[in-house]
Amino acid sequence: MSIDADQKRLLQINKLERLRQNPKATDMISVYRWVRDEKYNYIANFFLCALIPPDQIKRMLSNTSIDNYEADALYGMPSAFESVTEDGKREIKYHRYGVENGFEPLVICRSFPKGMESYCEISEEFRHFHDLYHNKVNDEYIKIDSNGRREVIAVIKPDEVKIRLKEIRQFLAIKEMYLSILFEFNEWSEHTVQELELNKVKDSEIVGLNKHSSRSYPTEIFSEFQSEELLCWQYSHVNTPSLEYQSDSRLRGRKLIEPLPKSKSGFGDYAEQTEQYAEFIVDIDDNGDEVWQTCNPYELNDFPIKDPDPAWSLNPVHFDKQVLEKYYTEEPSKYSVEDSIIRCHSFWSMKIDNHDSDKVCVILKDLHYLPYREQQHWVLYNIPPIGGVSETFFQRMVKGEWTNSDQPDILFKQNYNQLQKICDKYLDWQLLKPLSSEDQYRLQRLRIPVSNEQSHFDDLVQDLQKVLIESLNVKELKKLLPAEERERLKGKRGIEILQEVLIFHAFEGVDHQIVFLQKLQALRSEGSGHLKGKGYQKIAAYFGVNSLGQQQAFAEILKQALDTVKFFCTVVRSGKFSSENSRNC
Repeated sequence: MSIDADQKRLLQINKLERLRQNPKATDMISVYRWVRDEKYNYIANFFLCALIPPDQIKRMLSNTSIDNYEADALYGMPSAFESVTEDGKREIKYHRYGVENGFEPLVICRSFPKGMESYCEISEEFRHFHDLYHNKVNDEYIKIDSNGRREVIAVIKPDEVKIRLKEIRQFLAIKEMYLSILFEFNEWSEHTVQELELNKVKDSEIVGLNKHSSRSYPTEIFSEFQSEELLCWQYSHVNTPSLEYQSDSRLRGRKLIEPLPKSKSGFGDYAEQTEQYAEFIVDIDDNGDEVWQTCNPYELNDFPIKDPDPAWSLNPVHFDKQVLEKYYTEEPSKYSVEDSIIRCHSFWSMKIDNHDSDKVCVILKDLHYLPYREQQHWVLYNIPPIGGVSETFFQRMVKGEWTNSDQPDILFKQNYNQLQKICDKYLDWQLLKPLSSEDQYRLQRLRIPVSNEQSHFDDLVQDLQKVLIESLNVKELKKLLPAEERERLKGKRGIEILQEVLIFHAFEGVDHQIVFLQKLQALRSEGSGHLKGKGYQKIAAYFGVNSLGQQQAFAEILKQALDTVKFFCTVVRSGKFSSENSRNC
């Protein structure tokens, strides 16, 4: 490097300026780092941290050397020390973190005998305080909010630990402590201090020491201690003749992170209480204007408060069915849209009327179960009331009578799950192989599309083909045929093998089901499997895509798929696919 570049690097002005800046609450900050210089094999920089009580602030900011308590806290292992009381008695005191003076670890460095890998871990108390999930694959700690939204709070790497500042300060607030971070940066140069003219640089230019000073340091060694609020540092440079380098500089210091006010900690009695509730269209008045009403339960009749408004409590609120698309297409493993209910893991659930082809209805009082952010999503698709709730919803919720849904997507999933149970009862294998965790979303997002969008139609056809055709358990089906038949079917695909097995065991209605599966396979192959041409137009016409539109055409396809799954249930219940029949073949 040039002398100018080396001079700038050894002055370390930029490093100190970064340390003097206040990071944002959402910034990930280094609380532990231990990095060696690849060229010189010396410690290039480090960060070491410890939780300290407020009465230790002044002492910690008075020097930049590593404090014994601070060093011990880095390991944080329980210890017992023997001491002698004033009356001469010997006693053993237990120290949870191995130190006195109230120092505690945030990061604990574990080391073991040779051959066993050392590693760092974050204080268990901190992890439990924020209820963090440990993603072991990436060594990340994740916070999950009431809506299932995930945020990375901490990351552990072999030579560094980073934690988000907001969570650190929340933890400090409740602990009534500060976080001390001891830092050091080292730089080397093949040039001497004189060649770099470091001895001519004013101290104010070096590390922003005394802004009014104009002194220069003609000696080969320079060292100066300085401090400001919650930060102290010491900068030095010196000639160090060796075979590898001629000079070096060191910037060592300590920065304290202060706690948030307890009222901002978001913990216990200070936890943020979300009292926001969206308003929804519940009616149209005589002038044709929309009537809006809050879903705040405290203003409805379910709570013992003054002047409740029961008039709107049980009103069905109407939404365009597009509102559900988010839950089908964005993280389908996170959300589940089922018969009359929508769920977000264990975070929330809400009863819905999803038995209409064009809209979704929700009882006003039930909308408060959604987090406010989720309520806002539903507001976007809120429409004025058109007609009433579905007959299925009315029978269940008003008359208290159980009735099946008439929506083919809901019925298909119910019968698909029923088929799995029937196979468990009558067979020791599944006619449709269970979907892998990576393919579960294909079943979950099966639905009647809300528009005539070609891309949605293609995706849904492919999902149905995966669930219904590619999942056929060909290996077990072959066992239901005699050996000579199996030999004849070598190279044949799933539908052909299914057809031979059904015919061999004399089931009725085979042709109708096989034709549907073959046509569905062709629709997928000619649609998303290849560029669309005459072949696609022909098979699309068979399913009425052009005349009905993609939305209604897929609804009809689902009805046929439902019929096929019901047929499979009948086949399995017949007992002809039992293990005994398989052995006889």
